[in-house]
Amino acid sequence: MARQEALLRLHKTLLARRTELRKRLGKELEDLAHVKHSSVSGDAADAAFDASGEELASTLAELESKELAQIERAMRRLKTGSYGKCEACSCTIPVARLNALPYSTLCVKCQREMESEGGWLHGKSAEDWGRISEGSNPMEDRDVSLSDLEIDMSK
Repeated sequence: MARQEALLRLHKTLLARRTELRKRLGKELEDLAHVKHSSVSGDAADAAFDASGEELASTLAELESKELAQIERAMRRLKTGSYGKCEACSCTIPVARLNALPYSTLCVKCQREMESEGGWLHGKSAEDWGRISEGSNPMEDRDVSLSDLEIDMSK
Protein backbone atom coordinates (compact mmCIF):
# COMPACT_ATOMS: atom_id res chain seq x y z
CA MET A 1 0.00 0.00 0.00
CA ALA A 2 2.90 2.39 0.71
CA ARG A 3 4.12 2.07 -2.88
CA GLN A 4 0.66 2.96 -4.21
CA GLU A 5 0.59 6.05 -2.02
CA ALA A 6 4.06 7.00 -3.24
CA LEU A 7 2.96 6.52 -6.86
CA LEU A 8 -0.08 8.71 -6.20
CA ARG A 9 2.19 11.41 -4.78
CA LEU A 10 4.47 11.07 -7.83
CA HIS A 11 1.43 11.42 -10.09
CA LYS A 12 0.59 14.72 -8.38
CA THR A 13 4.22 15.81 -8.73
CA LEU A 14 4.17 14.96 -12.45
CA LEU A 15 0.90 16.88 -12.93
CA ALA A 16 2.29 19.95 -11.16
CA ARG A 17 5.54 19.87 -13.14
CA ARG A 18 3.63 19.38 -16.40
CA THR A 19 1.45 22.41 -15.65
CA GLU A 20 4.50 24.49 -14.73
CA LEU A 21 6.39 23.48 -17.88
CA ARG A 22 3.41 24.22 -20.12
CA LYS A 23 3.12 27.72 -18.66
CA ARG A 24 6.85 28.39 -18.94
CA LEU A 25 7.06 27.06 -22.48
CA GLY A 26 4.09 29.16 -23.54
CA LYS A 27 5.69 32.28 -22.08
CA GLU A 28 9.13 31.49 -23.56
CA LEU A 29 7.70 30.85 -27.01
CA GLU A 30 5.67 34.04 -26.78
CA ASP A 31 8.79 35.98 -25.74
CA LEU A 32 10.80 34.46 -28.61
CA ALA A 33 8.09 35.40 -31.10
CA HIS A 34 7.97 38.94 -29.68
CA VAL A 35 11.76 39.35 -29.95
CA LYS A 36 11.78 38.12 -33.53
CA HIS A 37 9.11 40.65 -34.54
CA SER A 38 10.60 43.62 -32.70
CA SER A 39 12.77 46.00 -34.63
CA VAL A 40 16.51 45.70 -34.23
CA SER A 41 18.20 48.85 -33.05
CA GLY A 42 21.64 49.56 -31.76
CA ASP A 43 25.07 48.46 -32.81
CA ALA A 44 26.58 45.08 -33.61
CA ALA A 45 27.26 44.35 -29.94
CA ASP A 46 23.56 44.84 -29.11
CA ALA A 47 22.58 42.56 -31.97
CA ALA A 48 25.06 39.90 -30.81
CA PHE A 49 23.76 40.15 -27.24
CA ASP A 50 20.17 39.82 -28.45
CA ALA A 51 21.08 36.83 -30.62
CA SER A 52 22.84 35.05 -27.75
CA GLY A 53 19.83 35.69 -25.50
CA GLU A 54 17.50 34.27 -28.14
CA GLU A 55 19.73 31.21 -28.54
CA LEU A 56 19.80 30.62 -24.79
CA ALA A 57 16.02 30.99 -24.52
CA SER A 58 15.54 28.66 -27.47
CA THR A 59 17.84 26.02 -25.96
CA LEU A 60 16.06 26.28 -22.62
CA ALA A 61 12.68 25.89 -24.33
CA GLU A 62 13.98 22.83 -26.18
CA LEU A 63 15.18 21.20 -22.95
CA GLU A 64 11.91 21.97 -21.21
CA SER A 65 9.89 20.55 -24.11
CA LYS A 66 11.91 17.32 -23.91
CA GLU A 67 11.23 17.12 -20.18
CA LEU A 68 7.54 17.76 -20.87
CA ALA A 69 7.51 14.89 -23.39
CA GLN A 70 9.09 12.59 -20.79
CA ILE A 71 6.48 13.63 -18.24
CA GLU A 72 3.67 12.99 -20.73
CA ARG A 73 5.15 9.53 -21.36
CA ALA A 74 5.27 8.84 -17.62
CA MET A 75 1.62 9.90 -17.33
CA ARG A 76 0.67 7.44 -20.09
CA ARG A 77 2.63 4.71 -18.29
CA LEU A 78 0.70 5.50 -15.10
CA LYS A 79 -2.58 5.02 -16.96
CA THR A 80 -1.48 1.68 -18.44
CA GLY A 81 -0.06 0.42 -15.14
CA SER A 82 3.52 0.14 -16.38
CA TYR A 83 4.84 3.16 -14.46
CA GLY A 84 7.58 2.24 -12.02
CA LYS A 85 8.67 -0.84 -14.00
CA CYS A 86 12.04 -0.88 -15.75
CA GLU A 87 11.61 -1.01 -19.52
CA ALA A 88 14.74 -3.14 -19.89
CA CYS A 89 14.51 -5.78 -17.16
CA SER A 90 10.89 -5.31 -15.96
CA CYS A 91 11.97 -5.06 -12.33
CA THR A 92 10.38 -2.52 -10.01
CA ILE A 93 12.10 0.87 -9.99
CA PRO A 94 12.66 1.96 -6.38
CA VAL A 95 10.47 4.83 -5.16
CA ALA A 96 13.61 6.76 -4.17
CA ARG A 97 14.72 6.82 -7.81
CA LEU A 98 11.25 7.85 -8.95
CA ASN A 99 11.24 10.63 -6.34
CA ALA A 100 14.53 11.90 -7.75
CA LEU A 101 13.52 11.46 -11.41
CA PRO A 102 9.75 10.90 -11.66
CA TYR A 103 9.82 10.17 -15.39
CA SER A 104 12.55 7.54 -15.15
CA THR A 105 11.89 4.45 -17.28
CA LEU A 106 14.97 2.42 -16.30
CA CYS A 107 16.27 1.14 -12.99
CA VAL A 108 19.70 2.39 -11.92
CA LYS A 109 21.44 -0.82 -13.00
CA CYS A 110 19.96 -0.77 -16.51
CA GLN A 111 20.54 2.99 -16.84
CA ARG A 112 24.23 2.51 -15.99
CA GLU A 113 24.53 -0.37 -18.44
CA MET A 114 22.82 1.63 -21.16
CA GLU A 115 25.17 4.57 -20.61
CA SER A 116 28.29 2.43 -20.61
CA GLU A 117 29.86 1.37 -23.87
CA GLY A 118 27.95 -1.53 -25.34
CA GLY A 119 25.63 -1.60 -22.35
CA TRP A 120 22.58 -3.79 -22.15
CA LEU A 121 21.89 -3.21 -25.82
CA HIS A 122 25.08 -5.06 -26.70
CA GLY A 123 24.21 -8.66 -27.44
CA LYS A 124 20.47 -8.19 -26.88
CA SER A 125 19.86 -6.78 -30.32
CA ALA A 126 20.22 -8.70 -33.56
CA GLU A 127 20.92 -5.41 -35.31
CA ASP A 128 24.46 -4.33 -36.08
CA TRP A 129 24.17 -0.60 -35.41
CA GLY A 130 27.65 0.00 -36.86
CA ARG A 131 26.28 -0.79 -40.29
CA ILE A 132 23.15 0.56 -41.88
CA SER A 133 21.68 -0.93 -45.03
CA GLU A 134 19.79 0.90 -47.74
CA GLY A 135 16.09 0.02 -47.89
CA SER A 136 16.14 -0.38 -51.68
CA ASN A 137 18.68 -3.22 -51.68
CA PRO A 138 18.82 -5.05 -48.33
CA MET A 139 21.44 -7.47 -49.66
CA GLU A 140 23.97 -4.69 -50.22
CA ASP A 141 25.40 -3.28 -46.97
CA ARG A 142 27.52 -0.19 -46.83
CA ASP A 143 29.25 1.50 -43.92
CA VAL A 144 27.78 4.77 -42.78
CA SER A 145 29.31 7.15 -40.30
CA LEU A 146 27.00 8.41 -37.58
CA SER A 147 28.08 11.94 -38.45
CA ASP A 148 26.51 11.41 -41.90
CA LEU A 149 23.09 10.92 -40.35
CA GLU A 150 20.68 13.67 -39.38
CA ILE A 151 18.69 13.11 -36.23
CA ASP A 152 15.34 14.80 -35.64
CA MET A 153 15.55 15.95 -32.01
CA SER A 154 12.07 17.51 -32.03
CA LYS A 155 10.41 14.25 -30.94
